[in-house]
Amino acid sequence: MTATQGNLASLSRYIFRAPGWPTSLGFALLLAAVAGIGAFDSAYTLADAYEGVFFVGIPTLVAAFLTMPVDRWLGGQFTYNRSSLLALACEVVVVATISAAGAVALATSLDQAFVIDALLVALAGVFAFRLAVVMAVSHRNPFRAAIPASIQTVTAAVLLFVYSGTLRYLELGGPILQAYLARSAKAPDELGLVAPQDFLLLGGMCVLYSLGVYGLIRVFDRPWRRSLGVSGLDFLQGFIGHIAEGTRELEEFFEEIGEGAIVPVTVFSARRADGTEKARFVLPMIHPGPMGEIGGGNLPKRVAEESEGLAFPPHATAGHDFNLVTRGEVERLIDAAGRASARITYGETATRSVRATAGEASVLGQRFGDDALLVASFAPIPTDDVEYGVGMSAMAEARAAGIENPLLVDAHNCNDGLEGEDLGHVTPGSQRSFDLYAATAEAGERLADLDEHPVELGTAWDETPWDVRDGIGPLGIRVAVFRVDGEETAYVLIDGNNMEPGLRGRIVEAVRGSGVDVTEVMTTDTHVVNTVESVNQVGEAIDDGALIERIVALTKQARGDYEPVTAGMATERAEVTVFGNDRTETLASHANAVISMGGALTAAVVLAAMAISVLIFFLAAS
Repeated sequence: MTATQGNLASLSRYIFRAPGWPTSLGFALLLAAVAGIGAFDSAYTLADAYEGVFFVGIPTLVAAFLTMPVDRWLGGQFTYNRSSLLALACEVVVVATISAAGAVALATSLDQAFVIDALLVALAGVFAFRLAVVMAVSHRNPFRAAIPASIQTVTAAVLLFVYSGTLRYLELGGPILQAYLARSAKAPDELGLVAPQDFLLLGGMCVLYSLGVYGLIRVFDRPWRRSLGVSGLDFLQGFIGHIAEGTRELEEFFEEIGEGAIVPVTVFSARRADGTEKARFVLPMIHPGPMGEIGGGNLPKRVAEESEGLAFPPHATAGHDFNLVTRGEVERLIDAAGRASARITYGETATRSVRATAGEASVLGQRFGDDALLVASFAPIPTDDVEYGVGMSAMAEARAAGIENPLLVDAHNCNDGLEGEDLGHVTPGSQRSFDLYAATAEAGERLADLDEHPVELGTAWDETPWDVRDGIGPLGIRVAVFRVDGEETAYVLIDGNNMEPGLRGRIVEAVRGSGVDVTEVMTTDTHVVNTVESVNQVGEAIDDGALIERIVALTKQARGDYEPVTAGMATERAEVTVFGNDRTETLASHANAVISMGGALTAAVVLAAMAISVLIFFLAAS
C-alpha cells in the first residue's frame, strides 16, 4: 500500500467493538448514582444516589432501549450495544458538564442558575452529538436522524418539566394534570430554578447545534460526492459497522465505486499415482483485501475450502486497486479455478530449482514441463504489494524466455509496517519493477535450459495455536517440498499479511539447517488479521523462535511424506468487480483529508455554537 493508504489503515486502531449493552448500562447507572451523591444535598446518601439514578440514569436507559427500535423502524441499523454505548457517552458529557459548572459556581460568584444553564447546554450538545452519530451510522437524512437522536434530550427535558414545577408558571390544566405534570414537591430543590423560558432556550440551542452538525457533515461530504459520486457517510457507516459489529454494508459502498476487471486465475496441481490431488497452488491476480472478510479479505480460506488437495493460495502481484468489492466476487474466482483445474495436462517430470537475482529482486523458479512456478521476493528490503501491471509485465518476460504458463507469486515476506513515506510499493517505472523484470527473465532462461527429472512431493500443514490476533489466519502454516534429481526445494506458506524484517531470512536458514537445499517463505496476505490492527504482520505478535521451530518441524514432516507425483498448470480468466484504478488512493486521500482538517473545523464550529449560546443566555437574562 502507499503512504496515503497506510495512514488510512492505521486509523483502524481507533475503532473498537461496542461492549454488550448490560455492561454499558451497568456503568451508566453507577455513574448516575455517583453524580447524584455529588450534585444533591439531602440528609441521606442513598437518597442522593437514588435521585441521581432517577434524573440522570433514566434518560440514559430510555435512550439505550428506544434508540434501536425507533432507528430500525426508520430503516436504520442501530443495535442495542451501539445505542447503550452512545447513551452512556452522552451521560458522561452531561455529568462532566454540570460537575465542571458546579465547581466554577463554587469558586466564583455565580449561583445555581449557572449550573442549570450549563445543564441546558449539555442537553443540547447531547442532541447534536447523537445526531452526528446517528447520521454517521444509520441515516443521511437529518430530519429522519433527528428522531432517534432526540430521545435522550427529550426524556431529560420531560423529567425537568415535570419535577421542576414548570407547569405552575403556565397556569394550565386542572388537578389531574397538576398531579401528574407538576411534581416539584418530590424533586430536589436545585430543580426549582427551571423556568418555562429555559425549555425555549433548550429548543433553540438544539436547532442551532443541529444546523452546525449538518453543515459540518455537508462540508466533509462534498469532496466524496464530487470525486467518487458517493457519500462519505456511506463509507463511514460501513467501516464502523464492519469493525464494530461485523456487518456487511461496507460492501454495498464498494460496489458503488467498483469497476469491472478481467484477471487471470492460475492453478498448479500435483497428483498422486492413483489420480487423487495431493496439493494445489491457486493464484488469482487480485488483492485479498480490503479488510476482515469484506470483499476478498478471506480469499485464502475460500480457496482452501474448494481444493481437493492441500491448498496453497499465495499472494499475487496485485495491489489494493484490485480488491474485490464483495464476497460474491470470490465465487467467480473459484469457478475460474475449477475450469483451469479441469484443463490441466499433467506431466511426470520437473527441473531442479534456480534462484535469479537482479538488484533488490530475487526470483525462485522451478519448471514443470512447459510451465513454471516462480516466487518473487525483495527481502531483506522492506516491500509491500507489487502492482498488477508490474506482475503482468514480469510474466511476459518469463514467457519470452520460454515459459509457456508462469505462476508468479509475490512472496510478500518483508515489510516494516506503516513507517516512512514509501512503504515499498512496487509500481510501474520504479527501479524495483525493472529489477523484477530482469530477475524473472533470467530465471525463465535458466529454467528453459535445465533437464527434467521425475518429481516427488511431500506436504504438511498445521493450523497452529495462534489466531488472527497473533497475525495468523485460519490456514496456519503449510509446507510443500519438491524433490527433483536429489535436490529438495521447500515452499513455506504462512496465512498472514507480510512479515517482520529479517524473519524470512532466519526461517530460510533454519529450514536449510534441517537438510533442505532451497527454501522460500511466502504469506497469503490474508486481511482477516487486519481488523485487529492495521498492520499485524507475521512475527509482530508471536515469538520468532516458536514460529521457526514449528516451520522446521513441518518441513521435516513434509520430507517424510514424499511420493511420486505428476504436475501441471493452467490459467483461466475471470470477470470480477474490483475497486478500480486509483480508487483506493482517492478513497484514502479523501478520508485522510477529512481527518486532518476535521479536528480544527469541528473545534471552530463548536466554539462558534458555544459563543452564540452564551450570547443567547446573556440576552435572555437581560
